This record gives sequence, structure tokens and C-alpha cells, in this order.
Amino acid sequence: MLAIEFKKIKRSWIIPLIFVAPILVVATGVASLSSYFTPEYTNAWSAMFIQSALVYAYYLLPLSMIVVCVMISARETQNNGLLKMLALPVSRKKLALCKYAVVVFFLFMEIVVFFIVFTIAGFIAIKTKNVNEALPLGYLLSCCVKLFLTMLPVTAVMWAITTLFERPLLSIGLNFLLVIPGVLVANTGAWLCYPYCYSGYLVSCSLHEFTETAGNTPFQIFPFIAYAIVIFFGFLWISVKKFGYKR
Repeated sequence: MLAIEFKKIKRSWIIPLIFVAPILVVATGVASLSSYFTPEYTNAWSAMFIQSALVYAYYLLPLSMIVVCVMISARETQNNGLLKMLALPVSRKKLALCKYAVVVFFLFMEIVVFFIVFTIAGFIAIKTKNVNEALPLGYLLSCCVKLFLTMLPVTAVMWAITTLFERPLLSIGLNFLLVIPGVLVANTGAWLCYPYCYSGYLVSCSLHEFTETAGNTPFQIFPFIAYAIVIFFGFLWISVKKFGYKR
């Protein structure tokens, strides 16, 4: 079933889509490379990566995942494809989980693309602009892993909303409205209950580690994990339970 789901999106626009946001963010960061190699930043490459990832984590990555969810769902609603599939002797719950697994796969691939594009651009900048500081690949990789993990709860919410609303404009509009206030909620104590700001809040906390003027704001692992697990499995259960029913 999972192999069939990947065949369905093989020729879709989803694959080119996951390259747009990473290339845009990295190109912007490399273009302002000289501003990071100043005494203000203690680790220029890491600071540049985190600074570039702020807009990416708060807006570009969530928005691209919204489009991915809608595009995956739209392929089934066209020509009554979902009804034809549900008429087959297949488990509705397994089918729903396979579709969400495809969403997670594209999330993983987009973050991998972000890491690879930034690494390639970094090596090119080192050669062309005579930068002496080496790329901290270990740190960049660990940040990407954390970015992936903190995005899982919100992808579960996005997919649940996409499942509940058959019309793409409704799911896109609602998810879009929930993404916009992410920065504001991240600056309050309510961020734990708002998965749309998880990845952005993580990046914001990491930025303080590389600027001498910023205070120390560590990412709170606890009780974040408890909230994230409840939100992830709660909305995943909703999407599995409501998948395939007429809305």
C-alpha cells in the first residue's frame, strides 16, 4: 500500500515544490554572508544557518507542508478515486496511515534538501569568498534532525485538517491562518499548546547561543515532549478515524 501511494505522486509537482523554499532561504543567507563574519557572532556559519532558518521554520516549511497535504489529498478526490480505493478489500486505517507516511517522507526530504543546499552553498562560499571558518556539519545536521522532529506534531494537525475538509480552499485557508500567528504565540507561554510554532521556537532559542547581545533562552525539552506526543497522536487518530468519510 505504501509503494502504491508513492507511485501516485511520482509525477506530481510535489517533488519540485520541496526544492523551492530551501533554495530561496539558502540563497538569501549566502547573499548576506559578509554580515555574519563580525565580532557580534561567535560562530558565523552556525549563526548564519540559524538566522536563515528562522523564516524557513516559522513560515516557508509549514506553508510548503500545507501544500503537500492538499496535493496528496486532491489526487484522491479527483474522479472519485478515494471511493474506488475504499471499495477494494483494504484497511481504511492502514490507507490513512500510509498517506500520512507520505507526508512525513516529503517533510524529511525537504529538510534533507535544505541541509544539502546549505552545505553546497557553504563550500562554494568558502572557495570563492576566502572564508577561513569551516562548516560545522555536525551541528547543522543535528539542527535539521531537531527541525524534523519538531515539525511532526504540526504535520499531524495539518493532515487532520486536510482530512476533515474536503474542499482544498478550506483546509489551505485554515492552516494558513494558523501559521501566521506562530511568531506571536512563540513569545508567550502558550507556545507549548501551539504546534505551528514549535520549529520556529526551536530556531529562535538556538539563535541566542550565537549572539553576544542575546540572552540565554534554552529550548525546554520538558514538558515540550509531553505536549508534542499528545498533539501528534491525538490529531493522527482524528485523521485516521475520519479518513474517507464524507464531510
